[in-house]
Amino acid sequence: MGWLYVFLAAILELVGVIGLNGFSQKKSVKNFILFFGGFGGAFVSLYQAFNYLPVSIAYAVWIGIGTAAAVIVNMVFYGESKSFGRIVSLVVIIIGVVGLKAVS
Repeated sequence: MGWLYVFLAAILELVGVIGLNGFSQKKSVKNFILFFGGFGGAFVSLYQAFNYLPVSIAYAVWIGIGTAAAVIVNMVFYGESKSFGRIVSLVVIIIGVVGLKAVS
């Protein structure tokens, strides 16, 4: 159950990042709700995950998934650089997250 909360928190963090990006470009109620609702929901879900998993593991996996997802979304939808170094770094993050999950 804890991993489900971590995954939900990561998805909500991504919603918050999309809202933040939108809010920085256009101040609208929709972007505001995505921004604060996404991050707020992410923290609530992460807090719930702490009831099932060690804080250090849950937090690290949440950060890793959220960071990797944000980078991928920004590369695909917002035209950020797709350089070799960024992609290698993204793969390293994913390997680290999978490793933490595997050993916990």
